[in-house]
Amino acid sequence: MEIFGIVCEIIIPILVFGVLFALGKLIYERIANSESKLLNPLEYFPEEELETLKQVYYLVMMLIFFALILYIMIVQAKETFAIAILQILVSVYVAITLDYGSLKNKILFLLLVPFESIIFIVFNDYLMFWPIYLIHILVYAYFIKEYFDKFRKYTETNGLGITIILLFVIVFVSFIITLFVEGVEPLNSAVMVSNAFTSNGYAILGNSGIGKLTSMVLVWSGYILSGVGTATLTAAILLKHNQKREKELNKRLDELESLIKNNNNKEKDME
Repeated sequence: MEIFGIVCEIIIPILVFGVLFALGKLIYERIANSESKLLNPLEYFPEEELETLKQVYYLVMMLIFFALILYIMIVQAKETFAIAILQILVSVYVAITLDYGSLKNKILFLLLVPFESIIFIVFNDYLMFWPIYLIHILVYAYFIKEYFDKFRKYTETNGLGITIILLFVIVFVSFIITLFVEGVEPLNSAVMVSNAFTSNGYAILGNSGIGKLTSMVLVWSGYILSGVGTATLTAAILLKHNQKREKELNKRLDELESLIKNNNNKEKDME
Protein backbone atom coordinates (compact mmCIF):
# COMPACT_ATOMS: atom_id res chain seq x y z
CA MET A 1 0.00 0.00 0.00
CA GLU A 2 2.87 2.31 0.85
CA ILE A 3 4.55 1.53 -2.50
CA PHE A 4 1.28 2.30 -4.29
CA GLY A 5 1.14 5.68 -2.56
CA ILE A 6 4.72 6.50 -3.57
CA VAL A 7 3.98 5.53 -7.20
CA CYS A 8 0.87 7.76 -7.17
CA GLU A 9 2.93 10.68 -5.84
CA ILE A 10 5.27 10.23 -8.80
CA ILE A 11 2.82 9.45 -11.62
CA ILE A 12 0.02 11.90 -10.71
CA PRO A 13 2.25 15.04 -10.67
CA ILE A 14 3.70 14.04 -14.07
CA LEU A 15 0.18 13.50 -15.52
CA VAL A 16 -1.14 16.76 -14.06
CA PHE A 17 1.89 18.68 -15.34
CA GLY A 18 1.50 17.07 -18.76
CA VAL A 19 -2.17 18.12 -19.00
CA LEU A 20 -1.37 21.67 -17.88
CA PHE A 21 1.50 21.80 -20.38
CA ALA A 22 -0.77 20.67 -23.25
CA LEU A 23 -3.45 23.24 -22.36
CA GLY A 24 -0.86 25.97 -21.89
CA LYS A 25 0.83 25.13 -25.20
CA LEU A 26 -2.53 25.32 -27.01
CA ILE A 27 -3.38 28.71 -25.47
CA TYR A 28 0.16 30.03 -26.07
CA GLU A 29 0.12 29.08 -29.77
CA ARG A 30 -3.36 30.55 -30.32
CA ILE A 31 -2.29 33.85 -28.75
CA ALA A 32 0.98 33.87 -30.73
CA ASN A 33 -0.82 33.19 -34.05
CA SER A 34 -3.78 35.47 -33.35
CA GLU A 35 -4.25 38.56 -35.53
CA SER A 36 -6.56 40.23 -33.02
CA LYS A 37 -5.61 43.80 -32.11
CA LEU A 38 -6.56 43.10 -28.51
CA LEU A 39 -3.65 40.64 -28.26
CA ASN A 40 -1.16 42.87 -30.08
CA PRO A 41 1.09 44.60 -27.50
CA LEU A 42 1.90 47.37 -29.99
CA GLU A 43 -1.71 48.51 -29.61
CA TYR A 44 -1.00 49.34 -25.96
CA PHE A 45 2.70 50.16 -25.74
CA PRO A 46 5.13 52.19 -27.87
CA GLU A 47 7.80 50.04 -29.52
CA GLU A 48 10.54 51.56 -27.34
CA GLU A 49 8.54 50.74 -24.21
CA LEU A 50 8.18 47.12 -25.36
CA GLU A 51 11.95 46.81 -25.69
CA THR A 52 12.37 48.02 -22.10
CA LEU A 53 9.62 45.68 -20.89
CA LYS A 54 11.41 42.77 -22.56
CA GLN A 55 14.49 43.64 -20.53
CA VAL A 56 12.39 43.84 -17.36
CA TYR A 57 10.79 40.47 -18.22
CA TYR A 58 14.15 38.68 -18.17
CA LEU A 59 15.06 40.27 -14.84
CA VAL A 60 11.68 39.44 -13.29
CA MET A 61 12.03 35.79 -14.30
CA MET A 62 15.41 35.72 -12.57
CA LEU A 63 13.87 37.18 -9.41
CA ILE A 64 10.99 34.65 -9.45
CA PHE A 65 13.38 31.70 -9.71
CA PHE A 66 15.50 33.13 -6.91
CA ALA A 67 12.39 33.50 -4.72
CA LEU A 68 11.40 29.89 -5.47
CA ILE A 69 14.86 28.73 -4.40
CA LEU A 70 14.41 30.60 -1.13
CA TYR A 71 11.04 28.95 -0.55
CA ILE A 72 12.47 25.51 -1.24
CA MET A 73 15.19 26.17 1.34
CA ILE A 74 12.69 27.58 3.87
CA VAL A 75 10.30 24.60 3.37
CA GLN A 76 7.85 25.55 6.17
CA ALA A 77 6.32 28.60 4.50
CA LYS A 78 2.99 30.00 5.65
CA GLU A 79 1.84 30.91 2.14
CA THR A 80 2.34 27.38 0.77
CA PHE A 81 -0.74 27.34 -1.47
CA ALA A 82 0.10 30.62 -3.24
CA ILE A 83 3.72 29.61 -3.74
CA ALA A 84 2.61 26.20 -5.03
CA ILE A 85 0.38 27.91 -7.62
CA LEU A 86 3.23 30.24 -8.59
CA GLN A 87 5.70 27.36 -8.96
CA ILE A 88 3.27 25.38 -11.13
CA LEU A 89 2.46 28.36 -13.38
CA VAL A 90 6.11 29.33 -13.83
CA SER A 91 7.15 25.72 -14.49
CA VAL A 92 4.40 25.28 -17.11
CA TYR A 93 5.27 28.59 -18.78
CA VAL A 94 8.99 27.82 -18.97
CA ALA A 95 8.24 24.32 -20.27
CA ILE A 96 6.08 25.84 -23.03
CA THR A 97 8.87 28.20 -24.14
CA LEU A 98 11.53 25.48 -24.37
CA ASP A 99 12.73 24.23 -27.76
CA TYR A 100 12.48 20.43 -27.69
CA GLY A 101 14.84 19.93 -30.60
CA SER A 102 17.63 19.16 -28.14
CA LEU A 103 17.91 16.33 -25.63
CA LYS A 104 18.90 18.82 -22.91
CA ASN A 105 15.55 20.60 -23.05
CA LYS A 106 13.66 17.30 -23.01
CA ILE A 107 15.46 16.43 -19.78
CA LEU A 108 14.75 19.92 -18.41
CA PHE A 109 11.04 19.35 -19.07
CA LEU A 110 11.06 16.37 -16.68
CA LEU A 111 13.17 18.23 -14.12
CA LEU A 112 10.71 21.13 -14.17
CA VAL A 113 7.79 18.99 -12.95
CA PRO A 114 6.81 20.67 -9.62
CA PHE A 115 6.23 17.46 -7.66
CA GLU A 116 6.13 19.22 -4.28
CA SER A 117 3.52 21.79 -5.33
CA ILE A 118 1.22 19.35 -7.14
CA ILE A 119 1.42 16.88 -4.26
CA PHE A 120 0.54 19.64 -1.81
CA ILE A 121 -2.51 20.76 -3.83
CA VAL A 122 -3.75 17.27 -4.77
CA PHE A 123 -2.92 15.35 -1.58
CA ASN A 124 -2.63 18.29 0.87
CA ASP A 125 0.70 16.83 1.96
CA TYR A 126 4.38 17.75 1.84
CA LEU A 127 6.93 15.93 -0.29
CA MET A 128 9.61 14.43 1.95
CA PHE A 129 11.97 13.31 -0.84
CA TRP A 130 14.83 15.83 -0.49
CA PRO A 131 16.63 14.98 -3.82
CA ILE A 132 13.66 16.56 -5.68
CA TYR A 133 14.18 19.82 -3.77
CA LEU A 134 17.91 19.74 -4.55
CA ILE A 135 17.23 19.10 -8.25
CA HIS A 136 14.82 22.05 -8.42
CA ILE A 137 17.35 24.34 -6.72
CA LEU A 138 19.93 23.42 -9.38
CA VAL A 139 17.41 23.72 -12.24
CA TYR A 140 16.21 27.13 -11.05
CA ALA A 141 19.82 28.32 -10.67
CA TYR A 142 20.39 27.17 -14.28
CA PHE A 143 17.43 29.22 -15.52
CA ILE A 144 18.61 32.28 -13.58
CA LYS A 145 21.84 32.08 -15.61
CA GLU A 146 19.91 31.44 -18.85
CA TYR A 147 17.67 34.47 -18.39
CA PHE A 148 20.63 36.67 -17.47
CA ASP A 149 22.41 35.58 -20.67
CA LYS A 150 19.24 36.36 -22.65
CA PHE A 151 19.02 39.77 -20.98
CA ARG A 152 22.63 40.59 -21.82
CA LYS A 153 22.34 39.36 -25.42
CA TYR A 154 19.02 41.18 -26.02
CA THR A 155 20.42 44.41 -24.57
CA GLU A 156 23.57 44.28 -26.70
CA THR A 157 21.78 43.21 -29.91
CA ASN A 158 19.19 46.00 -29.73
CA GLY A 159 21.66 48.67 -28.61
CA LEU A 160 19.76 49.29 -25.38
CA GLY A 161 21.19 50.79 -22.23
CA ILE A 162 21.77 48.59 -19.21
CA THR A 163 20.58 51.22 -16.71
CA ILE A 164 17.50 49.03 -16.25
CA ILE A 165 19.73 46.61 -14.37
CA LEU A 166 20.30 49.35 -11.78
CA LEU A 167 16.56 49.25 -11.07
CA PHE A 168 16.75 45.49 -10.70
CA VAL A 169 19.73 45.71 -8.33
CA ILE A 170 17.92 48.28 -6.16
CA VAL A 171 14.77 46.13 -5.95
CA PHE A 172 16.75 42.90 -5.45
CA VAL A 173 19.00 44.28 -2.70
CA SER A 174 15.99 45.86 -0.98
CA PHE A 175 14.19 42.51 -1.24
CA ILE A 176 17.08 40.68 0.48
CA ILE A 177 17.52 43.32 3.20
CA THR A 178 13.78 43.39 3.96
CA LEU A 179 13.69 39.60 4.01
CA PHE A 180 16.21 39.33 6.84
CA VAL A 181 15.84 42.65 8.68
CA GLU A 182 12.04 42.47 8.91
CA GLY A 183 12.06 38.69 9.41
CA VAL A 184 9.34 38.09 6.82
CA GLU A 185 8.77 35.48 4.11
CA PRO A 186 10.03 36.11 0.54
CA LEU A 187 6.48 36.82 -0.71
CA ASN A 188 5.85 39.39 2.02
CA SER A 189 9.25 40.94 1.37
CA ALA A 190 8.48 41.21 -2.37
CA VAL A 191 5.11 42.86 -1.62
CA MET A 192 6.66 45.34 0.83
CA VAL A 193 9.47 46.30 -1.55
CA SER A 194 7.03 46.61 -4.49
CA ASN A 195 4.74 48.91 -2.50
CA ALA A 196 7.64 51.02 -1.23
CA PHE A 197 9.28 51.33 -4.65
CA THR A 198 6.05 52.37 -6.38
CA SER A 199 5.23 54.87 -3.59
CA ASN A 200 2.27 52.87 -2.27
CA GLY A 201 3.60 52.60 1.28
CA TYR A 202 5.45 49.80 3.05
CA ALA A 203 2.55 47.68 4.25
CA ILE A 204 1.74 44.12 3.19
CA LEU A 205 -1.39 44.36 1.06
CA GLY A 206 -3.50 41.20 1.03
CA ASN A 207 -4.30 38.69 3.76
CA SER A 208 -3.87 35.53 1.69
CA GLY A 209 -1.00 34.41 -0.50
CA ILE A 210 -3.07 34.76 -3.67
CA GLY A 211 -4.18 38.22 -2.55
CA LYS A 212 -0.57 39.28 -2.04
CA LEU A 213 0.43 38.00 -5.49
CA THR A 214 -2.53 39.86 -6.99
CA SER A 215 -1.65 43.10 -5.20
CA MET A 216 1.94 42.82 -6.44
CA VAL A 217 0.77 42.33 -10.05
CA LEU A 218 -1.55 45.33 -9.73
CA VAL A 219 1.18 47.51 -8.21
CA TRP A 220 3.72 46.78 -10.94
CA SER A 221 1.10 46.95 -13.70
CA GLY A 222 0.11 50.40 -12.50
CA TYR A 223 3.76 51.42 -12.36
CA ILE A 224 4.37 50.23 -15.94
CA LEU A 225 1.19 51.80 -17.31
CA SER A 226 1.95 55.12 -15.63
CA GLY A 227 5.31 55.07 -17.42
CA VAL A 228 3.55 54.32 -20.70
CA GLY A 229 1.13 57.20 -20.08
CA THR A 230 4.02 59.61 -19.47
CA ALA A 231 5.85 58.38 -22.57
CA THR A 232 2.68 58.69 -24.69
CA LEU A 233 2.02 62.24 -23.45
CA THR A 234 5.63 63.24 -24.14
CA ALA A 235 5.46 61.70 -27.62
CA ALA A 236 2.18 63.55 -28.32
CA ILE A 237 3.70 66.90 -27.26
CA LEU A 238 6.81 66.33 -29.36
CA LEU A 239 4.71 65.25 -32.35
CA LYS A 240 2.54 68.36 -32.11
CA HIS A 241 5.65 70.57 -31.81
CA ASN A 242 7.30 68.89 -34.82
CA GLN A 243 4.12 69.21 -36.89
CA LYS A 244 4.01 72.94 -36.10
CA ARG A 245 7.68 73.33 -37.08
CA GLU A 246 7.08 71.34 -40.27
CA LYS A 247 4.09 73.53 -41.16
CA GLU A 248 6.15 76.70 -40.66
CA LEU A 249 9.02 75.28 -42.70
CA ASN A 250 6.68 74.30 -45.56
CA LYS A 251 5.20 77.79 -45.50
CA ARG A 252 8.65 79.37 -45.80
CA LEU A 253 9.61 76.99 -48.59
CA ASP A 254 6.43 77.94 -50.47
CA GLU A 255 7.26 81.63 -50.01
CA LEU A 256 10.82 81.05 -51.20
CA GLU A 257 9.58 79.09 -54.21
CA SER A 258 7.15 81.91 -55.04
CA LEU A 259 9.93 84.50 -54.84
CA ILE A 260 12.14 82.42 -57.14
CA LYS A 261 9.33 82.11 -59.69
CA ASN A 262 8.63 85.85 -59.58
CA ASN A 263 12.30 86.58 -60.02
CA ASN A 264 12.52 84.25 -63.01
CA ASN A 265 9.48 85.87 -64.58
CA LYS A 266 11.01 89.36 -64.17
CA GLU A 267 14.23 88.22 -65.82
CA LYS A 268 12.25 86.84 -68.77
CA ASP A 269 10.34 90.13 -69.11
CA MET A 270 13.59 92.08 -69.14
CA GLU A 271 14.90 89.91 -71.93
